[in-house]
Amino acid sequence: MDSVTPFVVKLIEAGWLSLLDYLAAHVLLCLVPAFFIAGALSALIPQEAVTKYLGPRAAKAVSYPAAALGGFVLAVCSCTILPLFAGIWKRGAGLGPAITFLFVGPAVNILAIAYTGAAIGMDIALARIVLSIIFGIAIGLIMTAVFKNGETVVEDGLFAAEAQVRPAIWVFFGLLVATLIAGTLQVDWLTRTWLSITMPLGLSPSLLTALESLHLNVQGLSLIGMLVLIGLAAHAGLQNVLERVNRWTWVTLALVVVTMLIAAPEVDTTGSLVIGVTGRFISVTLLLAALAAIAVRGLKHEELQTWLWETWRFAKQIFPLLIVGVFAAGMVKTLIPGQWIRTLAGSNTLLANLMGVLFGVFMYFPTLVEVPIARMFLELGMHRGPLLAYLLADPVLSVQSILVTSSLLGRKRTALYVALVTVFSTLAGWVFGLVLLAIRW
Repeated sequence: MDSVTPFVVKLIEAGWLSLLDYLAAHVLLCLVPAFFIAGALSALIPQEAVTKYLGPRAAKAVSYPAAALGGFVLAVCSCTILPLFAGIWKRGAGLGPAITFLFVGPAVNILAIAYTGAAIGMDIALARIVLSIIFGIAIGLIMTAVFKNGETVVEDGLFAAEAQVRPAIWVFFGLLVATLIAGTLQVDWLTRTWLSITMPLGLSPSLLTALESLHLNVQGLSLIGMLVLIGLAAHAGLQNVLERVNRWTWVTLALVVVTMLIAAPEVDTTGSLVIGVTGRFISVTLLLAALAAIAVRGLKHEELQTWLWETWRFAKQIFPLLIVGVFAAGMVKTLIPGQWIRTLAGSNTLLANLMGVLFGVFMYFPTLVEVPIARMFLELGMHRGPLLAYLLADPVLSVQSILVTSSLLGRKRTALYVALVTVFSTLAGWVFGLVLLAIRW
């Protein structure tokens, strides 16, 4: 029993440290805007604006790019994509565009891409976007060529519907994206401290010592506290926001703004409390003010309500899984010998990249949880090539998604689809690793 207790304590401490790293300022500045962007995509961009370009009469030059971008616009996860895929295919989209939509949809989820860039690196994030779109279109075209005689063309109102997006919505969406970029981009103007403000507040040495024992600082403690308050306020203010807006709705939004403003500056607590006004803080402040102005003047009341509801839906569905996943990843890191990962996927070989793909298939995780797992693999010694192969395969292939896809497409189509995803993801990781090697040289 005495030998077990230190091991359990070590596991919990590893999970706690992983969670603290996840709740670091740069991650919150990535995730908070990403949730609001996902909500805006779902609430303000009509589905008809995408699906009308997937109809059987649309040219390939239109239908395939539309299918590739459709998943990004609709911000769906790997669970939601399957019924949407079934709907657009059975209603006449054609096998190729439908397959492209099925592959790209979960792969370019705005939440996952933003989190990948912040937690692992923009090289992996950009590779996920570009390669997912290219591979999705290529796989769709190959599937169409192989099974060109097996499609049933049906015209449906789903593809005939017209939808327009008002300019104010595009401006609002653009400001949300700009807020995400300002919060995560690592450039000199944003990271530089332009002004330091010393607060007339002396911090107790015992408090600092206690925080240090928990691997926390004042800024981190404040952010965790704000997240708890946001959760409580959001449950009261956003759970029924489609029916009515109450005072807790406004409290929730105010807490979100304050949280981002706490996360944006540099904070030094060695001695007095010193707040460094960075370019990031200035940019985020101005963008939040612009967002508020556009929201009040440019969006309809029901649009705001739907946007807040969709944001809350994404947050309550995904954020608890992220907390559990990040904590578990920290504990698993202490259990898996790094030598195993370095032996299986520590080099950029075709076999190592195939192992990365198999990790993605058999170790499937909900949306976004694959990112902390990938970071854990990276810290244990996985090469960035196999890591990319894992991140390309994990959102797309899993045992359950293969079974569902087989029931919709049949065994032959599903077998070819799985084979193509496996081959493309393996080769992508391998080539990506070679490119990284060439750049270093």
